[in-house]
Amino acid sequence: MDDDKIVAMYFERNEEAIRETDLKYGKYCFYIAQNILCQREDSKECVSDTYVRAWNAIPPHRPSRLGAFLGRITRNLALDRYAYHKAEKRLDNTSLVYEELSECIPDANGRMSVEDEVALKMAVDSFLAGLERQKRILFLRRYWYLSPIKELARDFSMSESNVKITLHRIRMQFKEHLEQQGIEF
Repeated sequence: MDDDKIVAMYFERNEEAIRETDLKYGKYCFYIAQNILCQREDSKECVSDTYVRAWNAIPPHRPSRLGAFLGRITRNLALDRYAYHKAEKRLDNTSLVYEELSECIPDANGRMSVEDEVALKMAVDSFLAGLERQKRILFLRRYWYLSPIKELARDFSMSESNVKITLHRIRMQFKEHLEQQGIEF
């Protein structure tokens, strides 16, 4: 079907416009999304989202080149989804941080009593109070704010390996402090 006819169907709010768009441009939009995302399901969702965006944009917008219009929408959606997945991978930093802390505090899977939680909180507070300022800030930035090693190295004017070593030593001090407080898991 001719692009002008498809656009006219959008202006008429005829839902056949989406079906005709898919027939004519579905593979094209999928190709764009797939090259960015490399995941079939995400690419299919991007194409579907493209049709929703086109439905909402036409009218009032009347694209002179429907293919380019749809391609731009698909590309932007795919790039947004890619950024989202990339941001999700940063959350892997969260897993890494908890793995680091597992040297000191094994996962209790919610089986801690209220008394144990209070004792742990008090032990953490006393440990942090006993640390020198820079080490306390470094510890909190890593294990409370989940700051990446690279960022900590930059902010503390240290090498990444120095940050890792310092954090390891602090964790070992923390483990020892917990043991001295009688907190074992």
